[in-house]
Amino acid sequence: MTDLTRRTALLGALCTLGGCSTISSLNAAARPMDTYDLRAAAGSATGARKPQTLLIALPQASAAIATDRILIKPAPAQITYLPSARWSDELPAVVQLLLVRSIAQTGRTAYVGAVDAVPVPDKVLLARIDAFEVAVLPDGRFEATADFDLTLINDSDQRVIGSRRFTQTAPVAGDTPEQIVGAFQILLDDLLPRMADWAIAGV
Repeated sequence: MTDLTRRTALLGALCTLGGCSTISSLNAAARPMDTYDLRAAAGSATGARKPQTLLIALPQASAAIATDRILIKPAPAQITYLPSARWSDELPAVVQLLLVRSIAQTGRTAYVGAVDAVPVPDKVLLARIDAFEVAVLPDGRFEATADFDLTLINDSDQRVIGSRRFTQTAPVAGDTPEQIVGAFQILLDDLLPRMADWAIAGV
């Protein structure tokens, strides 16, 4: 038996044992996923500039959300991820940066940055991501949901200044990554300015 014949026979045996499926899966896993970013949306620039410093903590999220994968819910109790796309960073880090930029672009605070930044803050904004997902509805349509819970605290005594929930849904035109990411951007274009204005009002 020649070497070529042996290799052909071995490949046939692997296929019989499900090896071809495994090889196909490995090849698919080796292909790089497309990476998507989201844009900040500034709050209102109207109002006096405040001298306080504001730091944004890394948002909390469940393990299913705290990843760079785009979460899909085919059914209420089922979780999967878009196979061909991912966020530019793990979602809590993406949301943290979006909040920093959306607040900073108003020009209404002396300083705003991530919680590990150098200045000692006057206020700290805590965030929790309760949902950032696309659901498949019973009629086959797709719907994107973003759900955030924000808490503003006074850094010196850890006193809670206020808490508020921000949630929004938007239809998704189709199942391509571009359409899904576009729906999330529509959500954030509405939510980020409202979150920024709320945080600045409490500083």
